[in-house]
Amino acid sequence: MLVGYMRVSSESDRQTTNLQRDALMAVGVDSRHLFEDHASGAKDDRPGLTKALEFVRPGDVLVVWKLDRLGRSLSHLLSIVNALKEKQVAFRSLTEGMDTTTPSGELLFHVFGALAQYERALTQERVVAGLAAAKRRGRIGGRPLAIAGERLDSIITALNGGMSKAAVCRNFGVKRTTLIETLARIGWPESIHSQDASPLAD
Repeated sequence: MLVGYMRVSSESDRQTTNLQRDALMAVGVDSRHLFEDHASGAKDDRPGLTKALEFVRPGDVLVVWKLDRLGRSLSHLLSIVNALKEKQVAFRSLTEGMDTTTPSGELLFHVFGALAQYERALTQERVVAGLAAAKRRGRIGGRPLAIAGERLDSIITALNGGMSKAAVCRNFGVKRTTLIETLARIGWPESIHSQDASPLAD
């Protein structure tokens, strides 16, 4: 059975799911099996997505109009698709032509997985470089960072992706002063600029 998920970023009357609904129904999704959210992709609280993931059963296919309608980031998208695979549920995105029921779609999914892993490694590398640069400038004392580890990696990834500091504070539950202090101590975004400017190794 095909199960559809739709999302628009705002509850404004100017943003509707009509285009997505038409596209999903055109490929055979029953209107009774459509779930939707009116919320930013950065929000964790998406009741429509939660209901869709609870509704699907082994052998079903979760269908979306575009990849960005489902995941707030590449890593988030992959985690959802992996969770679906564990339930023996396939995934299909109409615009990008991804369909995990086909060999080419499965290959594309693995490519995305490799890209997400590369993104995480690059973020960690930049954070380490920033800490080293800040330490050389004497900006890090003995007190540990208030934000660290995977949480800091996720925040840096979000900022690099264009999320505002205010949105980061809301979504990650951190105080603005704590965020600004942490970024200053690791040298963000100077760490990115300094790393990008460094010559390539022979």
